[in-house]
Amino acid sequence: MTDAGTRAEEIDTSKPQSARMYDYFLDGKDNYPVDWEAAEQVISFFPAVKEMARTNRDFMHRAARLLARRGIRQFLDIGTGIPTAPNLHQIVQAITPAARVVYADNDPIVLRHAEALLHSDPQGRTAYIQADAQEPQKILAAARQTLDFDQPVALSMMALLHLVGDEDDPYGIVAELLDSLAPGSYLALSHATGDFDPEAWERVVEVYRKGGTTAQVRSRAEFTRFFTGLELLDPGIELAAEWDPEGERSHTEGERIPLYVGVARKP
Repeated sequence: MTDAGTRAEEIDTSKPQSARMYDYFLDGKDNYPVDWEAAEQVISFFPAVKEMARTNRDFMHRAARLLARRGIRQFLDIGTGIPTAPNLHQIVQAITPAARVVYADNDPIVLRHAEALLHSDPQGRTAYIQADAQEPQKILAAARQTLDFDQPVALSMMALLHLVGDEDDPYGIVAELLDSLAPGSYLALSHATGDFDPEAWERVVEVYRKGGTTAQVRSRAEFTRFFTGLELLDPGIELAAEWDPEGERSHTEGERIPLYVGVARKP
């Protein structure tokens, strides 16, 4: 399930792209000089951003494993980014080989690498949708070709919503997606915050905006609002490095990566 109308030559290397900058922070190879320049500006304002990217990936892995162990067999991952092993389907299919995973992203470079997202366990299935998070109905319609919306689905939106401004109604987007999911579904989110160093994050946000990418960090209260009407799993809303319900990681004293996370169940 891919949009074959998007060609590799349509990748715009004249301005930085958030997926390629994130890949740079993860020491990936799918980025260009324009991305390096913007990413290094971000690093100059917030030197721990590479650790933040790794922390976000670690949270995704822990959340996916937790939900797979809870019996969730279907996952919808929006804002997938450039494939970085292990990908979500590799995590969950190691626990439930028959799990089905649908990825969605709007960046042409992610489409170019989508084949890496489609190497499913033979018992399961993966698919890729070329779509923007601001097109929830397009995503849902395409995802229905792979997922059974009468059964619970885990909706994963990692490090995505801080790239959606208030003017584009991120809360409405999340609510619209959740409305189509069956009771017993889950929402897993991570989101950058300026709560601990607002001046640095104002500068970081400005780097993205100057490059043509909407960016907006949010407070703990603003992040918590995404889970309205849902049942938060323990330990609730936490910083990513501290969200560890199954004791899977060792903590470093003084960690404060400014990334709020949470996982909640639709009653």
